[in-house]
Amino acid sequence: MEAPFQKEHMEINSRRNASNVIFGCSGLRLTRGEIDLFKVVKPWGLILFSRNLQAPDQVKALVGDFKDATGRDDAIILIDQEGGRVSRLPETFWRIPPSPTIFSEIYKINPHTAEEAVFLNYRLIAHDLKSLGINVNCAPMLDIPRAGSSPVVTDRAFGTNPEIVSRLAEKAIQGMKAGGVAPVLKHAPGHGRATVDSHHLVPRVDASVKSLADTDYKPFIMLKNEAMLMTAHIIYNAIDPSLPGTISPIIIKDIIRSKLGFNGLIMTDDINMHALSGPVPQRAKLALDAGCDIILHCSGSLDEMSQIADVVSHLKGSGLDRTRVAEAQAYAKADEIDVGQIQERLDIILRDYQDS
Repeated sequence: MEAPFQKEHMEINSRRNASNVIFGCSGLRLTRGEIDLFKVVKPWGLILFSRNLQAPDQVKALVGDFKDATGRDDAIILIDQEGGRVSRLPETFWRIPPSPTIFSEIYKINPHTAEEAVFLNYRLIAHDLKSLGINVNCAPMLDIPRAGSSPVVTDRAFGTNPEIVSRLAEKAIQGMKAGGVAPVLKHAPGHGRATVDSHHLVPRVDASVKSLADTDYKPFIMLKNEAMLMTAHIIYNAIDPSLPGTISPIIIKDIIRSKLGFNGLIMTDDINMHALSGPVPQRAKLALDAGCDIILHCSGSLDEMSQIADVVSHLKGSGLDRTRVAEAQAYAKADEIDVGQIQERLDIILRDYQDS
């Protein structure tokens, strides 16, 4: 079935290597409609969720479907594999990594051991992902929760101290990169103070600019040289009381680009989340106008993807910034490892912690 925008925008998209969008898909293999859409739009990446993940050979075939449809062997394949409850790969074939919060607890006992454990854990995560053709992990989360913060953050955080969060996140990044998987920092400029879940409601943060700078911003500043970052759908009353960060030019340009000093590729959090309002195509346009590089759309709705494709197809110029894209795609081949040995050492650390 031919997408309605195909003939009108075929010439525009044929001049592009990729469009400014990451899409999800509906099932275990691409449908005919998804293939037709992706052939024309050439999305920069595909993000996978539990509905897309059943067994190793099936995942590899799905990744192959996307590469074939986009005509790019270097296509970006993303997942959220943080550990704990945010672990997309099912335990039928893969281990469920421990939650990041465990490592923050180990840090209180032995910082060096905690840093080692984080590295080992994310090296194993990278091994699982790379073996499937997944080359980007939407982790680590740098958000710093407070008393009263939503569980959407509190049970995923590396702690409540900016310096400790930064150190553990850096070890997670090192582990992923050693396995040839690129990280995505999230959720800038900080989701930790949210008292409601942005999947369902728009959080409002009343903290002063100074309070945000003294805590929430710090991990992002310390890790600002990484290649990719994801935004937060949060209204920061002291900065822009009208618009959530993802669609706020003040947040994207004045805070993330200028204050945090981040020069890499900025992707939105999922624009289907209810913290954003209005038609999905409008959300996409507002995010791009605000200064985001990439739209992330996760639901796999073919109708919505077609509408977003129409938005990105009308972008002037070549779309994605080549320098930022090159840096984001500069993940290396995985180092050789003894998986069993690494798992054994990690198990010892976790067992010692549980026994302490």
